[in-house]
Amino acid sequence: MVRVIRRLYEGRRAVSIENDSVRVTVLEGGGHIAEIRDKATDVNPLWAPPWPSVEPGDFDHATQPGYGSGPAESRLLSALMGHNLCLDFFGGPSPEEETAGLSAHGEGSISVYTIDAGDDASSLVMRARFPIAQLDVERQMSLYGRTVRIRERVQNLTGIDRPIGWTQHVTLGPPFIEHGVTEFRLPATRSKTSERAFGTADYLVAGAEFDWPMAPRIGGGRADLRRSAAAPPSSAYTAHLMNPERPHGFFVAHSPRHQLAFGYIWRRPDFPWLGIWEENASRTASPWNGAGLTRGMEFGVSPFPETRREMIDRGELFGIPTYRWLPARASVDVEYWALIQPAAQIPEILEWPQLR
Repeated sequence: MVRVIRRLYEGRRAVSIENDSVRVTVLEGGGHIAEIRDKATDVNPLWAPPWPSVEPGDFDHATQPGYGSGPAESRLLSALMGHNLCLDFFGGPSPEEETAGLSAHGEGSISVYTIDAGDDASSLVMRARFPIAQLDVERQMSLYGRTVRIRERVQNLTGIDRPIGWTQHVTLGPPFIEHGVTEFRLPATRSKTSERAFGTADYLVAGAEFDWPMAPRIGGGRADLRRSAAAPPSSAYTAHLMNPERPHGFFVAHSPRHQLAFGYIWRRPDFPWLGIWEENASRTASPWNGAGLTRGMEFGVSPFPETRREMIDRGELFGIPTYRWLPARASVDVEYWALIQPAAQIPEILEWPQLR
């Protein structure tokens, strides 16, 4: 039996759907998927920041310092949790966009969503309008056993075709993520490291192209990205092309300590890229204060977080576009799934038709 419950989660207004095995929680402010919790182990693989979380409508950068270097960053970090939607760009705004009120990764992560029960007892529906981007967004989430089906619709309210970024910024954290322990599988092919310094403790050669999963280390040698980084501090970002010969992209993460598998599956033409963000106690400024341990598994239409102009100027990487078009006054629909399963089922999971 699935139940829909309004509640507070980490002090934030939230709605949950749950059954006997899994609880899924989404936040009104920012629309973040904050929790996909396995009840048997009481583990939520999604990241909860180690600082107080603030409702987007209640945050004021001028009177609530300590959440970042400027309004665009602090609006995001004050509200961030778990899986956030990056729309209609993936990265930072231009100076002019920031002055106009845009935050890092766009309005998707700071807008206020209405959340209602769906047409059946196993689902909920989230809706928001982005006033600057002039988009209407709807997300339907349905819980089936240990899987969550997520359908998103983005409607262009303007009369012009427009290039957009659209990324599912899924961030994993403790206790699921552990230094040098947590394992990852995904069908990547060509890959590239961040072209510029990504953090204060980068351990990978900048701008290097490589084949998944062995990335070139600064100073020589290779890092196997199928396992979380072993020792702090470290930081990295790598972009990965999902195998063009497969109909679906996916990632599956495994926690040996909790014997738990967690991942997402999506149609590869919808989201051809996956970025891996690693933050391992390298960010010492507030609000991080050296306490961050995350691994972002960020699947979307763009390989790198960058400004809108940089995204468009890049055009393509490895022959694949780095943005998608949203036609005038039209809607685009995507569907993807999240799963949380006992680790003993990993061999069975990797044999699913969608993953082959």
